[in-house]
Amino acid sequence: MKYAGRLAAVAAIAGVLSLAACGTDNNNDPGNSTSTAAAQGDDSGLKGTINAAGSSAQANAIAEWKKNFQSQNPGVSVNYQPSGSGAGVQSFIQGTVAFAGSDSALDDAKGEPAQADARCKTGKAIDLPMVTGPVAVVYNLPGVDGLQLSPKTIGGIFNSKITKWDDPAIKADNPNAKLPSTAIQAFHRSDESGTSANFTNFLKATAEWPYEPAKAWPAEAQGQGAKGSDGIASAIKSTEGAVSYVELSFAENSQLQKAKVANGSGEFVELTPDSAAKTVEAAQVVGTGNDLKLKIDYATQAAGAYPIVLVTYEITCEKGLSADDSKLVKSFLTYTASDEGQQALTTLGYAPLPASLLTKVRTAVEAIS
Repeated sequence: MKYAGRLAAVAAIAGVLSLAACGTDNNNDPGNSTSTAAAQGDDSGLKGTINAAGSSAQANAIAEWKKNFQSQNPGVSVNYQPSGSGAGVQSFIQGTVAFAGSDSALDDAKGEPAQADARCKTGKAIDLPMVTGPVAVVYNLPGVDGLQLSPKTIGGIFNSKITKWDDPAIKADNPNAKLPSTAIQAFHRSDESGTSANFTNFLKATAEWPYEPAKAWPAEAQGQGAKGSDGIASAIKSTEGAVSYVELSFAENSQLQKAKVANGSGEFVELTPDSAAKTVEAAQVVGTGNDLKLKIDYATQAAGAYPIVLVTYEITCEKGLSADDSKLVKSFLTYTASDEGQQALTTLGYAPLPASLLTKVRTAVEAIS
């Protein structure tokens, strides 16, 4: 199938996954993936299992890619556990998976790059952006559609300073809305999550958030926890007065109300793939070589830009996996970065990577050895 034409139409939009895994014949690490090249009866010559874990934000993308990739490579099984970004990175560092999905790049402050490099032994670990998942501020408030929230108001809500839906700060953002006095029930991710890291990065940059951005939600901010993106979506859907943050794909699948969020110029912007793309396309690559770590401007002043976005990285070894694992992971990531793989995301609430970034991802995947 050829999706180049359609991909070009959304090239400014962001998001999708890419990984790298490599290996040498002398690497005798146990586990991660198992494969046998030149499989009998398999035209692709691939056979084995790719074990991976991490971001639940990309779970729907992985499920679609897995279905398509396995249909083209019947000898291969993709085993992805959506355990959360933090758990996925730790599984990769411990050598139990061939790649980790994470909604934030390896964390320098926590020493993750050095730990991941040590796991790779003969090479370095690299962050490869593969999935762009715009982050929606979702709520459950019957009769109140099109809610508008400024970053400062969002910060107050999630720091337990704004506790009623008719608070003056929310009224100021929504002068024409009829807001109830319903108590606000703010939900956050209970597991370590790259979504939380991106959301708190946004708050730190725009809302005078007093805590350091992190995958783990700050206990001082209080609120209620729910595990995984699906747990957040379920909690919001079943709790009147609730508010949280979750990837667009989960918000749409659960038919949740989504707030308009003010960007750096004070413009309240509806979340769409196009509005998220305006933020992602301006992201800077701050990694070196085939490490494609990005820096996102959450305080963007671009007209029509929706400011809360995340990019899910596939984290793997540039070199250092077994030869069989490296062949399988490289093949899978070649598919996810293809026109067909990227275009498959558009019906799932994600967005394809911008063309310029996608070129870099494909080069990095091709370099896996």
